[in-house]
Amino acid sequence: MLILVLGLVVFLGVHSTRIFADGWRTATIARMGALPWKGLYALVSIIGFVILVIGFRMARQESLVLYVTPAWMKHLTAVLMMVAFMLFFAAYVPRNWFKSKFHHPQALSVKVWSIAHLLSVGVLADVVLFGSFLLWAVLSFSASRRRDRANNTVYAPYSAIGTVVTIAVGLVGWSIFALLLHGPLIGVRPLGY
Repeated sequence: MLILVLGLVVFLGVHSTRIFADGWRTATIARMGALPWKGLYALVSIIGFVILVIGFRMARQESLVLYVTPAWMKHLTAVLMMVAFMLFFAAYVPRNWFKSKFHHPQALSVKVWSIAHLLSVGVLADVVLFGSFLLWAVLSFSASRRRDRANNTVYAPYSAIGTVVTIAVGLVGWSIFALLLHGPLIGVRPLGY
């Protein structure tokens, strides 16, 4: 469990600089340049992610079950994950309703992803992992919205095409991940396939 927590601290820590140290982040980028900052950010993120994955796999082997959910909960989780995938891709597809409405759909995607998994898995390692990401997503979304208000950020209006593309890409991404990749990568086949 300690390695999982270390991975979470490193990975979420580097992703929290805009939440807790935005002034330091801005000054560091000004001092070292945007490209070196992005390189360092990516390197620390990858290291944190690798530690997190190793720690999660180790922690799942010895974790205790905190709660058990009904079998039908996996269907609700699947539906929520469809929404999470749409929100994730909404950050990258221009002029879609999700980005126009919520402004930071990727942070909302992490919230929905975390909640979906907390609803269906009550193992201690999973609760620590998904609970940590949920807390981070709540703080990240809140900090981003405060920055938007302080900067009077205006988001582009949405179009039907952008919204349809976002939904389609989200559903294709969800289908590929849920049906083909989740089992081999995570070790759990969410829909039993």
